[in-house]
Amino acid sequence: MDRRKDRKKRVLVTGGAGFIGSHLVDRLIELGHEVTCVDNLLTGSESNFAHLAGHPRFTFLRHDICDPLFIEVDEIFNLASPASPPHYQRDPIETTKTSVLGSLNVLGLAKRHGCKVLQASTSEVYGDPTVDPRPETYWGNVNPVGPRACYDEGKRCAESLFFDYRRQHGLEIKVARIFNTYGPRMAPDDGRVVSNFIVQALLGDPITIYGDGNQTRAFCYIDDMVDGLLRLMETGPEEAGPINLGNPTAFSIRELAERVIALTGSRSVLEYRDLPQDDPRQRRPDIGRAIATLGWTPAVGLEEGLARTIAHYREILVSRRRTA
Repeated sequence: MDRRKDRKKRVLVTGGAGFIGSHLVDRLIELGHEVTCVDNLLTGSESNFAHLAGHPRFTFLRHDICDPLFIEVDEIFNLASPASPPHYQRDPIETTKTSVLGSLNVLGLAKRHGCKVLQASTSEVYGDPTVDPRPETYWGNVNPVGPRACYDEGKRCAESLFFDYRRQHGLEIKVARIFNTYGPRMAPDDGRVVSNFIVQALLGDPITIYGDGNQTRAFCYIDDMVDGLLRLMETGPEEAGPINLGNPTAFSIRELAERVIALTGSRSVLEYRDLPQDDPRQRRPDIGRAIATLGWTPAVGLEEGLARTIAHYREILVSRRRTA
């Protein structure tokens, strides 16, 4: 990891005002690189990089990646996309455009500069899997016309574009398939299960579980995810991916809710609702390839990660009460 400090680069992070993107920006700045964050702020927030205001190696450009971008860069991380179901289903056409047109613009920029480009893909490319845990060789079980298709199929198309640019233009690409990630800076209203449960528990509201709560997820803390993305970018041209990045230990949604209640000391009760269409019953990665290729495994356990995340949301809620 220390070797990253030897070469200072101009790094572009699209979607850099989002949850994962902003943490990645912080780490790149820490490593001494010049970072340009590009975001249209549709789901990202300027508060996620407010602490970098005036930093000599940080630049923010408010820009929609569906439009071409012309800047000088040495490396690109493409994280531009709404990521939670309520956000990406709010404007499904725009979500698809971001994955497809955004990827074409990012790939065009990388081709012009002959630089590495990493695509932040998703476990959603596997759909509702029939294999658990799922390896990168699994082709998926995706509904191409359902309400989640704008995101699932958009990301699948983006992956195909990345590999076509590699085959046709010799571009050095990296594709990471990101599984459930959590931690500070998740928007409280983004609809993701961890942020939903924590906010509901801290407010004493009923914790809403969709389905019977037996569906499983594997939760990766943000610091581990950023480390995995950086390790993938540092691999040689022979390693394009796709590579699963996520925690291989699965928990049921009900168990997650119970842990959040215990850690917050909440009196919230569980409230069950209908499961949304095409919601995967299980989502757990096979990370054998990440272990072998990147030497990467998650280091932060669920209890520790939840405790850090709960502390973050407590601060947000206290701050809101003070300004109310």
